Amino acid sequence: MRAEQNQRLTQVGPGTPMGELLRRYWHPFAAVAEVDDLEIKPVRLLGENLVAFRAKDGSYGLIDRQCPHRRADMLNGIVEENGLRCSYHGWCFAGSGQCLEQPFEDVANPKARFRDKIRTKAYPVEAKAGMLWAYMGPQPAPLLPNWEPFTWENGFQQIVFADVPCNWFQCQENSCDPVHFEWMHRNWSSVLQGDGSYGPTHLELAFEEFEFGHIYKRVREDTDKDNPHWTVGATALWPNAFFLGDHIEWRVPVDDENTLSITWMFHRVPSDREPFVQKRIPWWKGPVKDAFGNWITSHVMNQDIVAWVGQGAIADRTQEHLGKSDMGIVMMRRAFEKAMKIVEEGTGDPMGLIRDPERNKCIEMPIKHRELFTSSMTLEESRRLGDTIQYRLNRPDYQHQTGQPDAVKREYQVAMGMIPEDATETI
Repeated sequence: MRAEQNQRLTQVGPGTPMGELLRRYWHPFAAVAEVDDLEIKPVRLLGENLVAFRAKDGSYGLIDRQCPHRRADMLNGIVEENGLRCSYHGWCFAGSGQCLEQPFEDVANPKARFRDKIRTKAYPVEAKAGMLWAYMGPQPAPLLPNWEPFTWENGFQQIVFADVPCNWFQCQENSCDPVHFEWMHRNWSSVLQGDGSYGPTHLELAFEEFEFGHIYKRVREDTDKDNPHWTVGATALWPNAFFLGDHIEWRVPVDDENTLSITWMFHRVPSDREPFVQKRIPWWKGPVKDAFGNWITSHVMNQDIVAWVGQGAIADRTQEHLGKSDMGIVMMRRAFEKAMKIVEEGTGDPMGLIRDPERNKCIEMPIKHRELFTSSMTLEESRRLGDTIQYRLNRPDYQHQTGQPDAVKREYQVAMGMIPEDATETI
């Protein structure tokens, strides 16, 4: 790959080919509960410094971090009924970016209505699945996808963040790389745990493009082509997510050298806990290093982060030597080049945008073992079914990423019926 191509794939700021493409999609950037608690939160997204806020009327906004009056920091703003007020001189802005009040100017020269001429940079915000999403592109905006798992009922959900100090694209390439499961998550884990045994080898791979991304299929020594690993596969969800049934992972571009990892996780509650309605979806941020500054390697997501960061802040793809196992990555890169060209030439919508409200009621996805998440069963039944497919399902601990707070762990275990509602200790 040429250096110029690598830049096109990795630079996300305004005006760059990839930046302009990514601005055609909705991106999660925070948890609803997080902004509800904080009221004002700093946000860096696609190389832009912003602030998110929840006005007292319950609406959300995402606006430029600097006030357009004298460039004061809106992170120190005052939350009002319908907007955010700069604490320096009192200019107040709606979530749309329109200036609502200029206290002195409104008194000194009310006929001029100077406030009507002032707007700050602002982006539309929507709430879905316990997350806040931003759209930073041209209007008309596409619909925020209502992915099938977002429609499931009777589930305990949680949202998990991690700050990853490298470019988003090398994180997303991991979503179309099945062989890394064999080595990083099976064999390396075995070595780290002192076992040292190696797991089944991959024998065959296939990669397909579909409307909403790319699918990889695989056959290992312990499976055949009747296995869901081949008949269904796993989904690299366009443009920057990975879907594995009970969870979706987003690799949200902060800037060229930083990524916000967001995982939305769903646990179907046992039949004796139904009906279950979750009023508030908890969130937490997991560490990537331990107290001594060493990278954490104990959990699947943490292992992925180590791999991504190990490639450098921006991977130098001019030094790669790709093989047959990398055909999915080649397919993905070509798809991004094609999509960037569509945006550059203004010839239509790039892939994966949804504009039909009827279609968006539920966007069905390729899902292995859908019954694990949609069928009513006891806790033990779900665990036994998980064991048959080598998936350690509905256990007391959060297996995907390290650092789950005790409060969230307790909430999960109560919801799953593992401990009584008045329990003070977790399992």
